[in-house]
This record gives sequence, structure tokens and C-alpha cells, in this order.
Amino acid sequence: MAEVGEDGRARYTFRLRVSSTARTSLLSEWDRCRWVWNQSVAASRAAYKAKEKCGPARLDRMLTGWRAEHDWLREGASVPQQQIIRNFAASRAKAVKDIKTRLPMWRRAGMPRYKKKTVADPTLNYTRRGFRLRDGRLHLAGGIVLSVVWSRELPADPSSVRVYRDALGHWYASFVAPAEVRPLPETGAVIGVDWGVRETATTTSDEHDLPHPGHGRKAAGKLAGYQRMMARRKPKRGQPKSKGYRKARRQVAKTHKKIARQRQDTARKWAKKVVTDFDALAVEDFRPKFLAKSTMARKAADAAIAATKRELISMARKHGRGLYLVHPAHTTMDCGRCGARAKHALPLSERTYTCTACRAVSPRDKNSARVMLVRAGLNPATADRGRPDGPPVRRAA
Repeated sequence: MAEVGEDGRARYTFRLRVSSTARTSLLSEWDRCRWVWNQSVAASRAAYKAKEKCGPARLDRMLTGWRAEHDWLREGASVPQQQIIRNFAASRAKAVKDIKTRLPMWRRAGMPRYKKKTVADPTLNYTRRGFRLRDGRLHLAGGIVLSVVWSRELPADPSSVRVYRDALGHWYASFVAPAEVRPLPETGAVIGVDWGVRETATTTSDEHDLPHPGHGRKAAGKLAGYQRMMARRKPKRGQPKSKGYRKARRQVAKTHKKIARQRQDTARKWAKKVVTDFDALAVEDFRPKFLAKSTMARKAADAAIAATKRELISMARKHGRGLYLVHPAHTTMDCGRCGARAKHALPLSERTYTCTACRAVSPRDKNSARVMLVRAGLNPATADRGRPDGPPVRRAA
């Protein structure tokens, strides 16, 4: 599994085979890193009350003092402890930036909180000097050796690795390495993509529309049954969790993971088809987080718009296709033919767009997909898989 980022690097994730000795060592490392994170949260809150700055440099000095003071902390590797401070500083900086820019509450990143042992899953980050690959095995700082299930070869030497455990107890290693670009043959066609709830993706090509898969709805009955089992077997406060409760919780996690993988598989297959058939993509830069506050929250979450958009962007970068992110404002009010804007926004119940200027009539989402092409500066005539009339399709950086 590979996800290509803006910086031209990709993250390759592999399953790990962890022995009992390595598992104990990883959990010990995580306990130390979690303690460092919680101390950073406490120090940040104290600095805020005292109206002082608490940046990464100050936290680094505090980490040096903590390691000198506690022998058990010094027994662990310094690399993951330094990296968790970097992650804390980045999370705090993002939250402060969102507050200063006065973003709406539903779009703000929350300030870092304490990590509880029974809630937070282990996550360890290592830079190049904290790990190495030898004889197909992953050697971490502190003498931890892990067996990697290699499903493919890395295109280059990785610069960092993240070792983490999911809700099912499976361990994974996620390597960051330069992405391998695989150009595809040119087709001379462009496509506009509009996101929605009734259909996850509506495009200017009828053959490439992505209907709502409904993976979560299909598994809702089974998931509700497991959640009721958890509710019946939930232990009282202070009592240990029973075997039946742990089994039901594992079934819930297993069902959630299956749904997530189904959504990802559907999104990747669709994204590969779109990228293969079109040279340039005009994609709505839609952020569906606000839908979680609406009456369409359940259906919008099942549509997995954010995951599908991420897979499409990653696939376009991997194959060197032109990608244009279009601002979603007024896309349902503009005409994709003449560019005229309606005086009033269409209600959600109105699914047909009728232009008052050129009298063009088209489905609402199809019109929005065509607006994406116009705003991206692409030739809408090539949306029907014809030859472009103007200059060649521009390439996005």
C-alpha cells in the first residue's frame, strides 16, 4: 500500500511479524514515549498559564533533563522520544494557527491532550539514524528486531519508518521513501469530478461516475449486534474486562476495519480507471467534515468522500497526470455552458439545473462537474473524449 504526498514521497505500509520479546520491547518503548507526550502536554499547559512560550527547543531541553533524572526513561532509545516531541509541537502549532485564523469550531484542530494507556494505540516513529534494514528484517534502536512481510520492494532507501499497532492487535511498519512515478499513455481527454452523497463522485463522463457503495449500510446489522454485545458485557468502573467483552470489542474492530478496506478498495479501483482514461483531472476541493453535523451524517460518512478524494489525488501523482483542485464555492449556482450565475442557491431537493441565461438544462451534479473543468481552465470539449481544440493539456506541478 502506497500513498503519494505533495513532496513526491510515498508511504509504503507492510505487515509485521512480532515475537513475544519484540512485543514486550515495543510496548515498553511506547510507555516511555507516552509518558514524554503527557509531560509535554503538562508543560505546555503550565507555560500557557504563565504566558510563556513552549516550543520544540524548550521541550528538547526538558527531554534531556527528564532522561538524566529517570533511569527507566534513559533505558529507551532517544529517537522515538524526540520524534514524539516533534509530533506534539506540530499538533500544537496547527491548533494555535487555526485559532488565530478564526476558523469555525468544526474545522479547528484540537489542542493536544493526554494519551491514556487503555485508549491510545502504540505508535513509534524512527528517523534514518534510528533504524536499518538488514537481511529483510527491520532493526530498531534499542536492539528490537522485527520480521517484515514484504509484499513488494521499496523503490529507494526509506528516510523514516512508523511502527504502530491497530485495534485488532496487528503490527505494521510504514516506510517513507521517494515515490516512483509511472507515466501512462496520453489520451487527450480531461474530466471534471464533483463530490456528493447520493453518488460519491459525479463526473463529466457517464462511464466514470462512482455510485454510493454503501459498505457501511450493508454491515450495519452485524455491527449493531456486536455493539449490543459490548453494551451488555461492559464491566463496571474499576473492574477488569471480561473475556466476552474483549471478544465482542474485537469483532467490532474487525468489522470496522473490513468496511474501511472495502471503501479503500472501491476508491482505488475507481481512481485507477479515471487516471488511466484521462490526462487532466479537475477535482472539487470539497471538505466534507461539516456534513457530520447535518442530517446526512451517516450516509456521508458511508460515502467516504475524503478517502476517495485522497486516493484519486495520490493515483494522479503516481502516474504523472494533471491535477487541479477547484474551490467548491458557488459550483451549484454557475452554469457549465455559459458561466452565468444564478441569483439564489438551489435547495438540495432540486436535482435539475436550469440556466436562466442560455436555458441549458442538465442534472445538477453533472453541471457542477462541468463547472470544475471551466474553473480549472481546461477545454470542456475534451470531456466527451474528443480531441482538444486548444493547446495541449497543462500539467500540474
